[in-house]
Amino acid sequence: MAVPKKRTSSARRDKRRAQHKAPKARVNRCPRCHSPRLPHRVCPTCGTYAGREVISHQVVDPTTSASSE
Repeated sequence: MAVPKKRTSSARRDKRRAQHKAPKARVNRCPRCHSPRLPHRVCPTCGTYAGREVISHQVVDPTTSASSE
């Protein structure tokens, strides 16, 4: 069974592990509503992708929905 000949120092170990960090999420702006969204995904605010509406959002008035309950 393979065993290391020398102990790995904490500096060498940490330099190696520094490359394993997660990349930052790249955020784009929606061209229609200018809200932040991830690239190559449908805008969660307006529901558009590539200039066309993919998800139809119904506008809900919070005052009418609260009074109906």
